[in-house]
Amino acid sequence: ARNILHIDASARQAGSVSRELSQHLVDALSDAETQVTKREIGLTPLPLISETWVGANFTPEENRSDSQKQALELSDTLIDELEAADTLVLGVPIYNFGVPAAFKAWVDLIARARKTFKYTESGPVGLLEGKKAYVVIASGGTQSGSEIDFATPYVRHVLGFVGIHDVTIIAADQLMSTGDEKLNT
Repeated sequence: ARNILHIDASARQAGSVSRELSQHLVDALSDAETQVTKREIGLTPLPLISETWVGANFTPEENRSDSQKQALELSDTLIDELEAADTLVLGVPIYNFGVPAAFKAWVDLIARARKTFKYTESGPVGLLEGKKAYVVIASGGTQSGSEIDFATPYVRHVLGFVGIHDVTIIAADQLMSTGDEKLNT
């Protein structure tokens, strides 16, 4: 059975194209056996990493205090969700040419050495291989793939960094300038 991790990063509930399209995609990919884990980071933002979190992360696991383990608890849960999923569906709007702060907070919490990537003599290697990711990118004015789109290459790079290289980008871009045509293609 397929296990989908669905992440919505839009701060909007009503009228969010990335939210609407990513849910449509989850529905299309799902059958009766599919397990879907929904992580709502846009409406319920994750905490930013802190000095305490960084210190806990750099402390070897066997040496962590109870408070350090607690500081990493949410990060561990988010990584568990990623590890359990064979398919990711990410709804990511473009805000001011980049990803929403909520998505960047999620990235900071899941990009952890020895958990989702490791360092080697030839550079970092992602540990989350064998997964498929669909990224629904929505924007009001920024064209996906253009020189002012810093979101799409960032998301693709971050996913590759943690080992997810099978990435399909679904762009609903320039919605403010092209109207409803994009939604109907």
